[in-house]
Amino acid sequence: MSKYNGTPEDKPFLTIFKELTYRWTPWEVWKDFVVMFACALSNPVDKSHYNEREALYLKTIQKYNKQEQQLFPQLAAETIMAFEKNPEQDYLGKIFMALNLGNDAGGQFFTPYHVCELMAKVSIGNLVSQIKERGYISINDCACGAGATLIAGIHEARKQLEKEGLNYQNHVLVVAQDIDYTTALMCYIQLSLLGVAAYIKIGNSLTEPMSSKDTLENYWFTPMYFSSVWAVRRFLHGGPLL
Repeated sequence: MSKYNGTPEDKPFLTIFKELTYRWTPWEVWKDFVVMFACALSNPVDKSHYNEREALYLKTIQKYNKQEQQLFPQLAAETIMAFEKNPEQDYLGKIFMALNLGNDAGGQFFTPYHVCELMAKVSIGNLVSQIKERGYISINDCACGAGATLIAGIHEARKQLEKEGLNYQNHVLVVAQDIDYTTALMCYIQLSLLGVAAYIKIGNSLTEPMSSKDTLENYWFTPMYFSSVWAVRRFLHGGPLL
């Protein structure tokens, strides 16, 4: 079994998670948690993907007994509360590393959030003039992982826009892609909980880059993407992708 550690505030999540690892490996539980959480966020708003994702959710949850099934909403609740307490963090990436899942995921390790914050401060310029000209800006990451770099970029943009009395949720669009299914959905969950308009494509950004010709089969759109503000922008641009 994986070695469990992490900070004191992570303990409730880790304790609940551990209860699910007596019959299943930590990696399998993690993948299932991420898939079900992502489907639960997508299905109320993204009706074009509803049937397939509802089927995926049901197929996944049915692996577990009734007692185990009740633990997954608790994990989701802990994640939501963590973002309410501190939205400036890569919570799922941190938990992933606390569970020592990096080796189980093919040697995948996430960049520490404080490094991402530094990168965001260095790379993001003056956004206000761009927004006044265009109405919004895009933040793109073609190898997004769990989204730490994007989260740091979003908050750097937020701080700039708040000084001008602007709501970043109405003016920042995130565009992301990752080849790994689970980590891409981790990014999707975190961006959804931040209330950011975003779409994430699952696929190889070198051999399968985003294109206006895509079928959108492998796209995940955050709930904020379906808000009236962004719906009007999509209408004006004449397509589902801005």
